Amino acid sequence: MTGGVLVYDSVTRMDPAVRGRAVIAASHGGVYAVHLALSEGVGGLVVSDGGVGLARAGIAGLDFAQALGVPCAAIDHRSARIGDGADCAARGVIAFANAQAERLGVRAGMPALQAAQCLAAAPLRAVDPGPLPAEARTVLPPQAGRRPIVLIDSVSLAAPEDRDAVVLTGSHGGLQGGRPESAIKVDVFAALYNDAGIGCDGAGVSRLPALDARGIAGATVAAGSARIGDARSAWETGVISRVNQTARALGAREGQSARAWAEGMAAAAGRP
Repeated sequence: MTGGVLVYDSVTRMDPAVRGRAVIAASHGGVYAVHLALSEGVGGLVVSDGGVGLARAGIAGLDFAQALGVPCAAIDHRSARIGDGADCAARGVIAFANAQAERLGVRAGMPALQAAQCLAAAPLRAVDPGPLPAEARTVLPPQAGRRPIVLIDSVSLAAPEDRDAVVLTGSHGGLQGGRPESAIKVDVFAALYNDAGIGCDGAGVSRLPALDARGIAGATVAAGSARIGDARSAWETGVISRVNQTARALGAREGQSARAWAEGMAAAAGRP
């Protein structure tokens, strides 16, 4: 805790202490991530802007929170590492704030910790965000002789049955707190993320070398080509921005569509 503010690397790694509290969570600010935080009872939230990206999806959660009366702000992805709560608290600079946060004194250009302390000084409450507005996990119809392709809006939804599958996530491509094991919890064949604008210290693509170490093909789509937090958007419009060495050895290249990348990985003969 820092000055009454709770700090986490991800909205998927919080605990019951967040209920009715001000939180800095180094996740992107898309609807899925903000919905998850509010479901846990967070009363005021500071996240990363996730590169903003296509349809401003990286900050769409701010409007979602506003509709529920919850103050929410987003850190410029160029100022601190996405996925690293301590860094966001130490170096983060606010880029966006919803009206509820602005009423509490939060402004663009303010240090992230100061902004979160403005929220912490206010009377905050937990709200019920209701159900997610869309399906968060989809398994595409399988093709004979090919690996399954799975779409998950958050990498936290990877399941044991996804082992050796091709998984497209809506998550950012940053390691949580720099921990290699946070890249993905299942040994999938290939995994795709959103690059969240790549951002400070290249954090938005830091999962890729960690996947290499496990022999998993990895790639990111450009934040401007697909809505962060939305795996189906990656499948439909995503354009590959980075690939790791394992994926490159299997024929993956920057600039190809995410659909072509996924289909290539599904048809690949095996690990290089």
